[in-house]
Amino acid sequence: MPPPGSRSTIKPPHAIIAFGIVGGGAPARQMGRRVVVQIFDRIARAIELMLALLFIVAVLLNFTNVVGRYLFGISLLGSDEVQVFIMVGMTFLGAVVVTQRNQHLRMDVLVGFMPAPVRTLLRIAEQLLLAVLAGFVLTQSYFYARQMLRIGRSSDMAGVPMWIPHGVIALGFGLILIIALSRVLGAARRPPEPAAKGEAKP
Repeated sequence: MPPPGSRSTIKPPHAIIAFGIVGGGAPARQMGRRVVVQIFDRIARAIELMLALLFIVAVLLNFTNVVGRYLFGISLLGSDEVQVFIMVGMTFLGAVVVTQRNQHLRMDVLVGFMPAPVRTLLRIAEQLLLAVLAGFVLTQSYFYARQMLRIGRSSDMAGVPMWIPHGVIALGFGLILIIALSRVLGAARRPPEPAAKGEAKP
């Protein structure tokens, strides 16, 4: 026990401070945001590599099917289904990579000329709308994938369990939801942006 009137020198672990659980001030919050961003960057990179390999598999399947069909009169049953499922994964998991890298198509010509508080509000509103949309799709696809798992539904030709492609949709929008919510928190805690070029100073 420290003597009366003295201040305790016990400090919380740096990891706790970094994630903003206990005090830490602005530098600790910035460190925590950097850690979160690095984690999402690594997840996006892993998804990108996995999708690249799946795309190569889809191309090889298509090439093999074409050669077998036109040269030998045979075809791989279920290859078309597998290629469709790969495209589903590339679409909804690829959206996670695009969201993390902030590369969605947008019209932001006028945003740069708006005052800093307006830009902050627009950024928060954008991420909130994205979070609402992602949350809705996540719940719908999750319940449908769970139903497919419960009844044991498989694709007709390839025999792929149907909860897998539907679960990929839920996984993609679940990650997008986490990214959007983390950005809302980061934007709310971020200091005001500097005035845009041409913006009148008070």
